[in-house]
Amino acid sequence: MLISRGKMTRMVKVPDSTKSSLEWKLRARAKERWPALASVTVKHRAGFAYVAGHLPDGEDLPLCRLRYGGSASLWGFAIYRASHDDYEDSFLPTGNMAGTPEDALDTACGLYLGDPTAWITPPRN
Repeated sequence: MLISRGKMTRMVKVPDSTKSSLEWKLRARAKERWPALASVTVKHRAGFAYVAGHLPDGEDLPLCRLRYGGSASLWGFAIYRASHDDYEDSFLPTGNMAGTPEDALDTACGLYLGDPTAWITPPRN
């Protein structure tokens, strides 16, 4: 989220407690849903969190970039594009460009670990 003050625009700083919460959520989700990953790491830069998976053979797998918007539970989503070595703002399977960290991890892992069932949203009653 950008805050404008006159001509100056700055990125909202991610609180340390939100950084810790994000990392915990992503690691828990990876352990629960993505056994092919040995671990998940998150690097923070300005208002962004860069998420990478690590395979048991030591290969690092950039997955996505999350944009902090002021909420620990709702983040903007950008997929890592290996073909361009960059991040592209993208839609989640919900049709939104922002969602939970778990939704972002599932979407990226579905692509990079070859499991499209990650994009199927269970029906709600």
